[in-house]
Parts: sequence; structure tokens; C-alpha cells
Amino acid sequence: MPLDERLATKLKIVVLGSAAGGGYPQWNCRCPVCDLAWRRDRRVSARTQSSLAVTADGHHWFLLNASPDLRQQIQSTPALWPGESGRHSPLRGIFLTNGDVDHLAGLLALRERQAFTVFGTAATLKLIEGNSIFRVLDPSLVSMRPLQDGVEIDPGFDLKVTPFFVPGKVPLHEESGAVDIGGIGETTLGLEIRSSTARLVYIPGCAKMSEGILRRVSGADLLLFDGTTYTDDEMVRLGLSNKTAWRMGHMAITGKEGSLRAFGEAGIGRKVYTHINNTNPILIEASPERRAVEMAGWEVAYDGMEIVL
Repeated sequence: MPLDERLATKLKIVVLGSAAGGGYPQWNCRCPVCDLAWRRDRRVSARTQSSLAVTADGHHWFLLNASPDLRQQIQSTPALWPGESGRHSPLRGIFLTNGDVDHLAGLLALRERQAFTVFGTAATLKLIEGNSIFRVLDPSLVSMRPLQDGVEIDPGFDLKVTPFFVPGKVPLHEESGAVDIGGIGETTLGLEIRSSTARLVYIPGCAKMSEGILRRVSGADLLLFDGTTYTDDEMVRLGLSNKTAWRMGHMAITGKEGSLRAFGEAGIGRKVYTHINNTNPILIEASPERRAVEMAGWEVAYDGMEIVL
């Protein structure tokens, strides 16, 4: 069997964007890590905002989140180009893990009368339906399908998807007064995606570890997890924000409550950090922080990274 046909029977993942909101380098930031990018230092590479593409048959693709950089990401990924004359796309749907701008705004780049399905919790879909700008998505072509905690759905094409609630918070644009952080509900999802050959778990945003998450990822072939900041106080120490990673709804990589320690005994095939903030020193190749995560068995996602399971 030719190689292309063999790959078409496997679960394939393309990291379209690996940075957190704002991308890397962030347009208005000259922190020590961004400064390297602006100076074109070869130890760093630019990254667009967080999004993945997955397929099990090599022809029909689903997006995991719709980055504001989605048009650029599609242009950089030949597998997502139109394959027929006239209007065509291999995209069949978009799974949304929350209602953050950096995961929703890319929907506006898909407004040229193309049929696909948007999957999200009732809370996330309500944000879309309640904002008039998203009316550019023709409802006769673009359907909205609600997801429920722990309920598997079959979007077709040899994929099964099980959404599950993870600790998080409401999107920034929905914050008002005291903000509940670390609660488990419709605001923040993880996604377990299975084909006939493999299983991946995708959690780009998570405020803290839970027993449910550890059970879900145990034995997975691949985990793509929230790598927003290296330390909880990273942005505060740099004088860029008064918010810690926790306050933003993210686990830090290091520390007693960090993800590096939390997944130490989880028995996962491959572990990859994604949704990486522009301040995070793991973006620097051969930095002490990059070496530390790699020594612990983790990889650092980059735009265009391809994984076949």
C-alpha cells in the first residue's frame, strides 16, 4: 500500500497555531522572549494563535478551535486548501473548547458560504448566537451543535469525540465582578478524540489538575496540554500584567501545582505543550526551561508540527 494511503488510515494532527492569545511575538511586546523574535534570533520561531486540525481519513478535517490567525494557518497547510473547482473545503467542522476571542474569532474568516458544523457547549454557542457579528455565518449552511460533558459524539469520517469539562473560568470578555476560577462547568472543555487506531486528548486551557483529567489522559497516545506560562507569576515579574497564570485560568508548567509534576506518572505516549504565551521561555531552543520540559518527556509545539498516530 502506498505511504499516502497508509497515512490516510491513521489519526493525523497538524498544529496550525501553538501560541496563546496575541501570538508570538506579540505585536506590542518587547519582553525578553519577544525581543529575541523581533531581533530574528535563530533560537526562536514565530507562532500564530492556538488551533489544531485533525483527520482520520486524510481527506476530511476538523478544527479544534478557530484562531484569529485561521486564514493564514489554512494558507500554510496544503491539506486544508480547496480540492475542487469552484467553492470547496475539506473542513467539516470546528470544535470549540471555550468562548475566548483567540478561539472564536477565526470563525469570521469562514464566512464565504461554506457548509460546516460548529461544536461547543451551550454556553459557548450562546456567545456566538448572541453576538450579531457572527451572523455573517449563513445559518442555512453553518449549523451549531451543542456538546455535553462526557457524551461522545460521532462527527463521521472515523472520528469519535468526547468533550469533558475541565477547571477554568469564563472568557475575559464575559468577566464581571468577582470571577470564579477553577470551577468545572460549560466554560472550559477538554476533548478526547478517537479513531480506530489511536486516541488523543486536547486541553489548551486548564486552571488546575483534577482526578477526572488524570483518568481521562491515562494511556492516551497523545496529550496536547496548556503550556501558557512557565511560572505562575511570570507576567507579574516581568511587569506586563497584574494577573498570574491562575488568575487567567491557566496552570503554570512548574511549581507544586504545575503540570510538569501533575502528569509525571500518567502513562501517556507523547506529551506536547501548546497554547504557549509570548513570555514563556520554553519558546527559546536550548534554554534551561526548554531543556527542563524535554528532560521530563515533553515536547514543545510549533506551527506546522505534524503528528501521525
